[in-house]
Amino acid sequence: MSEDIVKQEESLFEAPPMAEQERMCEAILFATAEPVTVKEIEARMPHGCDAAEALVYLRKRYEGRGVSVVKVGDAWAMRTASDLGFLMQKETVEIRKLSRAAIETLAIIAYHQPVTRAEIEEIRGVSVSRGTVDQLLEMEWIRFGRRKMTPGRPVTFVVTQGFLDHFGLENARDLPGLKELRSAGLLDNRPPPGSMPQLGEGDEDAGEETQEGQSELFED
Repeated sequence: MSEDIVKQEESLFEAPPMAEQERMCEAILFATAEPVTVKEIEARMPHGCDAAEALVYLRKRYEGRGVSVVKVGDAWAMRTASDLGFLMQKETVEIRKLSRAAIETLAIIAYHQPVTRAEIEEIRGVSVSRGTVDQLLEMEWIRFGRRKMTPGRPVTFVVTQGFLDHFGLENARDLPGLKELRSAGLLDNRPPPGSMPQLGEGDEDAGEETQEGQSELFED
């Protein structure tokens, strides 16, 4: 095969200019409600495109605008700028209100993941009802993680990409610290776990707790 023919074949697969790749990424993110990964984006683009590089340029181009290009876990999405969230309040419908027990359980999983149910109960100082865990699973804010290599091989829980997306986080390391939570009034100065009430002493979901074993609840 001559050199001219080889060059001709290579030109058939020449990637579009980076500016055009940015436009393609922008179109894909704009039309997709859920975050999409680089691999999924590249699968829709012409051969030879570099979606990862295009997304970096696109993210920079949207800085300071009403819409931001954000990374959610290992995926990307277009979201309303965080400081303009108040404009969307009238369009937000609250489907379900989390109980205090669910909020505490979710927070423990987010800050201590991967964490087992027994570890959650140890941190809270009270039992965690099956209904609380089921609610968080149904909302797809938590999911099952790997089983721990300890007696009984208990299952662990971790937060999902949906949780990160809902709270505008790239990963769990972006969660606010205790100081920020207290200054925002989202965390009170509660006593340490060892001095918290035990089962039946005021926990709102303690009465829901069943005697079923963890192995029954978390079958493979």
